[in-house]
Amino acid sequence: MHILIDDKIPYIQGEAERLGTTTYKNGGSITAEDVREADALIIRTRTCCNRELLAGSKVQFIATATIGFDHIDTRYLQEAGIEWTNCPGCNASSVGQYVANSLLLLEEAGMISTHNCTVGIIGVGHVGTQVETAVKRLGCRVLRYDPPRAAAEGNEGFATMEDLLAEADVLTFHTPLTRNGAHPTYHMADESFFKQLTRQPVLINSARGEVVCNTALKQALQEGSIRAAVIDTWENEPAIDRELLDKVFLGTPHIAGYSADGKACGTRMALEAVARHFGMTDLTFDIQAPAFSKDNYYYAADQGIRPTDSPLRLYNPQRDSENLKQHPEQFEYLRGNYPLRREK
Repeated sequence: MHILIDDKIPYIQGEAERLGTTTYKNGGSITAEDVREADALIIRTRTCCNRELLAGSKVQFIATATIGFDHIDTRYLQEAGIEWTNCPGCNASSVGQYVANSLLLLEEAGMISTHNCTVGIIGVGHVGTQVETAVKRLGCRVLRYDPPRAAAEGNEGFATMEDLLAEADVLTFHTPLTRNGAHPTYHMADESFFKQLTRQPVLINSARGEVVCNTALKQALQEGSIRAAVIDTWENEPAIDRELLDKVFLGTPHIAGYSADGKACGTRMALEAVARHFGMTDLTFDIQAPAFSKDNYYYAADQGIRPTDSPLRLYNPQRDSENLKQHPEQFEYLRGNYPLRREK
């Protein structure tokens, strides 16, 4: 069996070879010629899996080592008889860390008070649930908005959009990118959305860039409809809007889910999916993030600092934002060569 693998997927080399012959290539540069003789692909979001890439190939199975899958043309894959999987929840706690630590920086800047803050979570799947846990740990009140879940489970425990618009001090997006169906998320935050806001909330997008309309967001920041924005996912990546980058409180290169812990989990899930598909049920993959020394950050109890300072010693999103604002033309490089952080 021949497997073509994105060369930026961490911890995979040396493990994937147990499945068969492997070829590694930059995910954004994979071509139809590259996949022609491959039986399986293990990719990230930078590889668009569609008819143009896959027609006439031997590919039987695709595993994307990511939560999102809007880079996969699922209709074409069904038509072509190609099975696929994503890795739901693999980096959910990493995104929770990113959002919570961004709130700590917003608090330091005097924009919110975490113990007197209502966070509206838009999309409460694997990631949104971890975000809820993380921000509640800071003392925040949470409003959960997820119409598909509310329809399936009942309205109890879920807020309406009207509730969010009226009460939330922070709005954070954790939806997939969908353009059709009962609840499309493409440009969910558009001009109309921003005009309905009453509390000048902070907006956080670490879901998919196209969930938020760039033009509307810039106008909202200009007019003061929102007090600040934290943007990790951007429209038109990697050619991001530099004017918007200059305006946001934090702007990072799509790395909210890039912890070593989350990446190890995604790699393991992808490899296990390939093994299952091809009947190699005896194979298991014990992929762990590298050992982490407690000496690498300060403990609040040891240093006599506030408990909320400790998470920022472990991971401070401000550093990633400064790097991107200084080198916006290196978005893809900063993302592809990101020094994976630890969650604990």
